[in-house]
Amino acid sequence: MKRIIDNGKLPPTPKAALEKFNANIFVLENFLFQEQLAFVQDPNPFKVAVCSRRAGKTTACAAHLLHTAINNPDSTNLYITLSSVSGKRIIWKEFKKILKSCAIKDVKLNEIELSLTFKNGSTIYVVGAKDASEIEKFRGMAMKLVYIDECQSFKSYIEELIDDIIGPALIDYAGSLVLIGTPGPIPVGYFHKCSTDTSNTWSKHHWTYWQNPFIPITSKMTHQQVFDREMKRRGITNYQDPSVQREWFGKWVLDTNSLLYRYDEAKNHYQKRPDLPGKWHYILGIDIGFDDADALAVLAYHDSSPDTYLVDELVTAKQGLTELVQQVQQLQSKYDITKMVMDMGGLGKKMGEEMIRRYQIPVEAADKARKMETIEFLNDAMRTGRFKAKSASKFAQDTYLVEIDRDKSTPERIKVSDRYHSDICDAVLYAFKFSPAYAYQAPIEKPKPGSPEWLKAQSNEMWEAELKGHLDAQAFKDEYGDY
Repeated sequence: MKRIIDNGKLPPTPKAALEKFNANIFVLENFLFQEQLAFVQDPNPFKVAVCSRRAGKTTACAAHLLHTAINNPDSTNLYITLSSVSGKRIIWKEFKKILKSCAIKDVKLNEIELSLTFKNGSTIYVVGAKDASEIEKFRGMAMKLVYIDECQSFKSYIEELIDDIIGPALIDYAGSLVLIGTPGPIPVGYFHKCSTDTSNTWSKHHWTYWQNPFIPITSKMTHQQVFDREMKRRGITNYQDPSVQREWFGKWVLDTNSLLYRYDEAKNHYQKRPDLPGKWHYILGIDIGFDDADALAVLAYHDSSPDTYLVDELVTAKQGLTELVQQVQQLQSKYDITKMVMDMGGLGKKMGEEMIRRYQIPVEAADKARKMETIEFLNDAMRTGRFKAKSASKFAQDTYLVEIDRDKSTPERIKVSDRYHSDICDAVLYAFKFSPAYAYQAPIEKPKPGSPEWLKAQSNEMWEAELKGHLDAQAFKDEYGDY
């Protein structure tokens, strides 16, 4: 099979890279291969790196932050990703591995705060920023280096985050801002804008899995063998497949098939619900969390329409039961909600029982056992235009971020990527499963009495009645015989 290496060259010799990695002092050159080093040492204060999966970008982030903290006393440095949980999973182990591999002494690691404090007074913080409010505590601090990782998964607030908090924080020490990530399935958003910017504001870098010299060391296989094995597992023979181009070559390619939800603004956006006679029915879906956020979604449907509408949504992080109850009561006063469906697993069970007992809020448990089946029902409703949500809603925005994990999925079982979790999508799912709109059938219009259609229908009914009587009589005769 032809080699699939995007630059047509073999990767660096892994033996040399391994010898460097085992060095006992911290020098950037000892931990980074050529492409990583060029990126980290680029003097431009604003840099963006677009990488494939398994390109080694986490090592580059960790090494750069450690180098900056060690060489800039009393500096504050940030690593930002979507949540502190994902930050700990992505980079915390990398910090520990580098510290263990070299002679960096007197570093205090705070596993709760996710911070590294150095003897020279410098600090590195690992923080989550699911929304801009989560890093308000860093407002006003002077920063030397800020990394935003997994940029493709940030929503539109990333621009506000940079302009209002990070940008001013870099002024005192002429600090640097670095954006890094892999291409998202939809080539839009701030990360895409910066990585394709033509004004030279951002210094751009790109490297992939194919340049990572540690792949053959850890896998005991060549880059090509690993690639071929994965393509065979996924049943892919066309290497121009958008997911392959994104995940293995780090290229921006439109890839709607990698999205879990199939929201299409052209089909699913609405300005205003239709003015229909009679009553609208409302269902409230509730997804709760603390590290994540509480999400409430109100769906509306009408007996004479096949469509379901997302009419209201609330997403709030780190609130207690009292605040959640107040939000539910607020929505109750606004809509005539006939059913409330809530995630009653784990913490949700206790909260749900408390809402019923203390506040007389009649929540019932969401059915989470067949989640993927419900997602398919919702996707079918979106494909046929029977589910409506405004394009500026959190739900619509999140549908462009929740991806299928191609590495862990099989044709029989779809696995959702943990890159981005959507609370509002779950809330919508819980409510939508109880909406009868997706099973709607238009009423059959009866012909007008006296019309040719009515006369034909009457004739058919009489013939069918006579035939039924004959068949019943024959069945009776077969059973009991003639009298």
